[in-house]
Amino acid sequence: MIRHLLSGADLDADTATEILDTAAEMATVAGREIKKLPALRGRTVVNLFYEDSTRTRISFEAAAKRLSADVINFSAKGSSVAKGESLKDTALTLQAMGADAVVVRHPASGAPHRLANWVDGSVVNAGDGTHEHPTQALLDAYTMRARLGRLAGLSVAVVGDVLHSRVARSNVLLLSTLGAKVTLVGPPTLIPVDIAAALAPGIDVSYDLDSVLPNVDAVMMLRVQRERMRDSYFPSAREYARRYGLDGPRMRRLPEHAIVMHPGPMNRGMEITPEVADSPRSTIVEQVTNGVSVRMAVLYLLLGGNNR
Repeated sequence: MIRHLLSGADLDADTATEILDTAAEMATVAGREIKKLPALRGRTVVNLFYEDSTRTRISFEAAAKRLSADVINFSAKGSSVAKGESLKDTALTLQAMGADAVVVRHPASGAPHRLANWVDGSVVNAGDGTHEHPTQALLDAYTMRARLGRLAGLSVAVVGDVLHSRVARSNVLLLSTLGAKVTLVGPPTLIPVDIAAALAPGIDVSYDLDSVLPNVDAVMMLRVQRERMRDSYFPSAREYARRYGLDGPRMRRLPEHAIVMHPGPMNRGMEITPEVADSPRSTIVEQVTNGVSVRMAVLYLLLGGNNR
């Protein structure tokens, strides 16, 4: 098993499959009366979040606690970071406190990679800038496998704000490694030039959502990250929804078995309508549930595996 999880590129097919298989075992814990395992008793996991988060932070906290680890939640707001403390000094402080794993979310792309050079424990990237979010890709892959029975040979459309999406980058890398066919869909302004070639071979790009939908097994809608936009990437929210939003009529163009995914949080009415988000095809709530099992598997394999 790898020592850190910083990128979807860190995972080969065997390692990714091991994580997904372990997550399936961890999912059985949720059905028990006592939802805890002693696997990481005596270990300390620090959640180091420099950006606001609900799903990811709570998911990692729940995962670590279900494995009986001690959890320290660190928020940049109200800490010495607000007084100007550097990431390196914060890392050295955590090191001195005996952190066995640091789960980090940071607005700067590459911050987890730097952190991995400064601490002895394992580092898990929980989202860095517009770069990557590997555990989100793992839980998405887990959800696809659970719903569709396989990953190899699946056709997956990743739709929307690819430019600013760390989720898209990690999913392209991981799904390609596991044998799925990925098509990036969105307006030309939100799909970086040559991104498909840069990330993985065999990635397609389309600017026409309607032509792609009848041929996919899963469609992953990305949040339009308006907080990261300093320019006008499309005429209006209404125009974006008309061209690239997933509504009822578009959902009915999908094959009968196809599923609809979204990493959350959603802009309901923009990239996805309530009718679609709340439909039986939607896996959005399942993705949140599966996130705990997948992150349990990641922490268990990093801290309880044979790398120690």
